[in-house]
Amino acid sequence: MVSVQPPPRPNRHKMTFLTWVGIWPLITSILWLLLPTLLAHFPLPVVTLIVTAMVVPLMSYVVMPALIRMAGPWLMR
Repeated sequence: MVSVQPPPRPNRHKMTFLTWVGIWPLITSILWLLLPTLLAHFPLPVVTLIVTAMVVPLMSYVVMPALIRMAGPWLMR
């Protein structure tokens, strides 16, 4: 019988850093583009809702997969 080993997991500290590397410019860009327009028309909780509704899918499906591919060897060291 052959035992199957699960794939190694990246270091939690490196994944946290990589998440920050992706989320900081993404939030900054979205706020820079949309904040003047949104704050003029909506209260802060609604602005936060709109920004997070954009950031979370972008991070999950676009930014993090790209960052993980680029940083793959570093993550597994």
